[in-house]
Amino acid sequence: MVPHLVTALHGPINDLETRILESMPAIERWFRLEWMEHTPPFYTSVDLRNAGFKLAPVDTNLFPGGWNNLTPEMLPLAVQAAMAAIEKICPEAKNLLLIPEKHTRNMFYLMNVARLKQIFTQAGLNVRLGTLDPDVKEPTSFDLPDGTSLTVEPLLRPSRRLGLKDFDPCTILLNNDLSAGIPRILQNLTEQYLLPPLHAGWAVRRKTNHFQSYEEVAKKFAKLLGMDPWLINPMFNRCGEVSFSESGGLECIQSNVDALLGKIRRKYKEYGINEKPFVIVKADNGTYGMGIMTVRDAKELSEVNRRTRNKMSVVKDGQVVSEVIIQEGVPTYERLNDAVAEPVVYMMDRYVVGGFYRVHADRGVDENLNAPGAQFVPLAFAQSHQLPKLGEKPGVSAPNRFYMYGVIARLAMLAASYEMEATDPNAEVYE
Repeated sequence: MVPHLVTALHGPINDLETRILESMPAIERWFRLEWMEHTPPFYTSVDLRNAGFKLAPVDTNLFPGGWNNLTPEMLPLAVQAAMAAIEKICPEAKNLLLIPEKHTRNMFYLMNVARLKQIFTQAGLNVRLGTLDPDVKEPTSFDLPDGTSLTVEPLLRPSRRLGLKDFDPCTILLNNDLSAGIPRILQNLTEQYLLPPLHAGWAVRRKTNHFQSYEEVAKKFAKLLGMDPWLINPMFNRCGEVSFSESGGLECIQSNVDALLGKIRRKYKEYGINEKPFVIVKADNGTYGMGIMTVRDAKELSEVNRRTRNKMSVVKDGQVVSEVIIQEGVPTYERLNDAVAEPVVYMMDRYVVGGFYRVHADRGVDENLNAPGAQFVPLAFAQSHQLPKLGEKPGVSAPNRFYMYGVIARLAMLAASYEMEATDPNAEVYE
């Protein structure tokens, strides 16, 4: 079953699906050549929005949680991708140290950690968990809903290497996005592989850098397919020096919202789209769907109430929002049982390994779905997502829809690769 696209404007996306399927050999060769020049992030998840007239990534996560939402059928692919990724980095790897987030009371998150541990154990590694939580002084076990348990241990850093008691890993995998900053214990680890690198964490990373890189990738890809890059690329602006708590910098946001809405209107007119445009204002760093608001008119910003200002002023780990990205809003017209849905695609190394639909019954087509009350439905991804069915009617085949999602998600992953290269503090500069 393919989620229903609730829109009469499905023409362009069906055209895009047809074009992507017809160009499959050229697309796969193009990706192959790009990966010869660039290193993919270790693992990635990408939130997509399908408006019927446009399909675009709206968020790219380099420390993805939610691996527990992948179906068991997807695991062999994830294990193979994990093997390929580890072989490239540290072929003789025996021990993997996995460092999760600190919020160990969240059972859904712990199930995600358990799934990651399972994937890397089956890829042939001894996996143990180390925590950045200073309150954990000895090995601590947590019982999981499926009857299994996880043990987290305090990290040890006696010298230039990081490990646990009687455990010296070759590779350290972070499933902690470093929103609160880069702990000293993770700095200057020159003798071990740290994945992803520290500058992938939200203490350093900015969404505007990512979407600037994505714009570059989208233009290259659109040229390959002979299409308008706007069909796969959300336009954006940036504002720095913002303070929602003190209403500082709101003029910058207002003028950028106004300008971006004007650009979207012109594109809608060009394509005959009879929709009311909107933009998403969100923190330029951070995750978990925090610090996000939908704006349909710049005037709304002068009437922002205290509750909204409080919601926008801090993100995860209490970090104050001082920079925002103003992003073209891409409505989602996919529905599952009358609830609004958006696809989320998971990748490891350069491979698509699975995904699910994030579904929210209480949210609208122009709102953020990554919020309390969201559900995760594997659905169409239960079928093979690497092998499209050539010759199928556009818009009805689950493998074809998912292949198209996988292509756009890989473009976002490639953009993350460009972004990591451009922001690498240790990169060699050639004059």
